[in-house]
Amino acid sequence: MKKLALFCLGMGMCSLAVAQESDIAIVRKVADHLIGHAGFKFIGDNNQTYTSSKDIPAGVKVKVADPTSNWHYPNGVTNIAMMDLAAYTKDSKYSDYAKRHLDFAFDNCKPFELLQQQNKKYPSFPFNQLINFRVLDDCGAMGASVLDVYQQVKRPEYKTYIDNAANHIFSKQERLPDGTFCRPNPYQWTIWGDDLYMSVPFLARMGKLTGEKKYYDDAVKQVLQFSKYLWDEKAGLYVHYYYEDLKRQGVAHWGRANGWVMMAKVQLLNFLPKDHPGRAAVVADLTRQILGVAPYQSASGIFHQVLDKTDSYTETSATAMFAYCIARAVNEGWLDKRYITIAERAWEGIVKEKITEEGLLKDVCIGTNTSADISFYYNRPTELNDFHGIGPVIEAGIEVARYHAANPPKKK
Repeated sequence: MKKLALFCLGMGMCSLAVAQESDIAIVRKVADHLIGHAGFKFIGDNNQTYTSSKDIPAGVKVKVADPTSNWHYPNGVTNIAMMDLAAYTKDSKYSDYAKRHLDFAFDNCKPFELLQQQNKKYPSFPFNQLINFRVLDDCGAMGASVLDVYQQVKRPEYKTYIDNAANHIFSKQERLPDGTFCRPNPYQWTIWGDDLYMSVPFLARMGKLTGEKKYYDDAVKQVLQFSKYLWDEKAGLYVHYYYEDLKRQGVAHWGRANGWVMMAKVQLLNFLPKDHPGRAAVVADLTRQILGVAPYQSASGIFHQVLDKTDSYTETSATAMFAYCIARAVNEGWLDKRYITIAERAWEGIVKEKITEEGLLKDVCIGTNTSADISFYYNRPTELNDFHGIGPVIEAGIEVARYHAANPPKKK
């Protein structure tokens, strides 16, 4: 199947039937592996496994059995992708995965919340980010996925969580005096490119859910403000962070940070009303970023871990993010069709080099902090099937398949 996909995409064109089959078959392989290996259970320090927190004996410390069953921002990205895959394929097993993921957390978190209240928290404590909101990582991406699932499952606990997340992001999260989201670490105050995705997709969905313009307005403001602080005009790329105390940008044009920024803009445009006064500015900002990143694409189609450093390794998650965003922008008419080849080449490279026969992803950078040392980014490890890559790869495959379905090649 993979060789078939390469034949189709190598020239950027192929028959409609083959393109649809190959793109979606590959996406399904990645998603099906995820479904088949998500444990939705706990492992105790006594080496016993438990399917319910109610069955865990007093005094036993447990962790969630596998990262894909945990409650962390990449899980939110993955859940959104699985909901999108279900909508595209009309196959409910993918949305069922996202629903099961939320149910596992909400059905089991209460005992851990009680333990925290008793100051019995420990390393690898389950559902810490569900119980506590401190930074945008804790609730932005997962909150967006809860909003997506809530459209189909009106569980009261989901609505309570959504309201709490909205209150934190909109009213409590730290901001600079001009309203830009920031973090208290590693230095006060630091703007992370990652945080545009950890806030804007949630805000955009809240705008749709409530009909309140304030959420859309804040989301648009964040996009434009993050660009003000993080855009490097000379490079045509975003830096990873901005140190407010030094009034200085970071050193690295880290791939995934650029991917988070681009995905945030696309997710906003997915929900932003067409008559919103900020819509044109967001489209223009997205276009500028796409044109900025395009020259850094390698011959294989894959982008580098540090985008402007060709001696850094080629990295899967950022490449998938760019493929998704560019294909989505073309499919939605925000970007001219001539740019679709950037997304096609990126997808081709992922299929050829980064997906195993079993549907595992190679060369996905693990979670990454900020650093003033460029070598930090060079040396970030990769992990096989690291969950930062799963959602973006699924989204990229969907949008490339969608383009091929709507744009069959002309017969010679």
